[in-house]
Amino acid sequence: MNKKISNLESVKGKMLLFGGVYSNLQALEALKAVAERENIPAENCICTGDIVGYCAQPEETVQLFKLWKAKSILGNVEIQLAENAQDCGCDFTEGSRCDGFSKLWYPFAQSQLSKDSINYLATLPDHIVFNYGGKKVTVVHGSYFNISEFIYKSTDWETKHPNFNETKSDVIIAGHCGLPFNQTHEGKLWLNPGVIGMPANDGSPQVWYAILEDIDGILKFSHHNLDYNYKLTNKLMQNGLLPEEYARTIVTGIWDNTEILPAVESGLQGFGIRL
Repeated sequence: MNKKISNLESVKGKMLLFGGVYSNLQALEALKAVAERENIPAENCICTGDIVGYCAQPEETVQLFKLWKAKSILGNVEIQLAENAQDCGCDFTEGSRCDGFSKLWYPFAQSQLSKDSINYLATLPDHIVFNYGGKKVTVVHGSYFNISEFIYKSTDWETKHPNFNETKSDVIIAGHCGLPFNQTHEGKLWLNPGVIGMPANDGSPQVWYAILEDIDGILKFSHHNLDYNYKLTNKLMQNGLLPEEYARTIVTGIWDNTEILPAVESGLQGFGIRL
């Protein structure tokens, strides 16, 4: 399959990186305010995909994202929605709790999105590439080879390494797994900025994003918490159509289950994120 790749060439200035907005309008509004406060232009704000997801305002979220003019790649959810598929394509195990929950939130999102929003999501590229701080950077959702691949910090480097070889990149910016992390190996950097639509299973309602900076020709990055009106998000999700468990996670910061997580990440539930 031919991939649609958006090449931004050389990017200058501070960059804002994030993923998984998941239809969380309040978190997106808060993040947009961060970009404005930090004087980061919209074209330097990049999402790793899944603008639509678990929360209650998919249409409003897509329309704000479109208005903001930030950049994003396709997440598996965007692909499924654009193709009018019957499931989210998240690669959850059939019959699992996550799979069961997806049978609630995904049809809800489909029912709420306008044709204009669907058409907008269909325009997103598979990947974004650019040069920054003397490095070639590629943005992927799960991995370059599989949009729905769950890759965590504990995932063997042998699994990550082919992504750098195939894309001839020094830096991979990835999403999908829901947890922020960074890992450097032999001069290569795998950076997951985290998601803003759901907490990171760390016991806090705050969510995560990252900032990339070119300081004197050297690429630097930092992870950041995002405060937002999570109480309103939680209230809006209690509409009788979305999983109550996900609404609860918005407040507690604890996932309903850890079935998609490797043992290392599962064992860190509720202990905070250490970066």
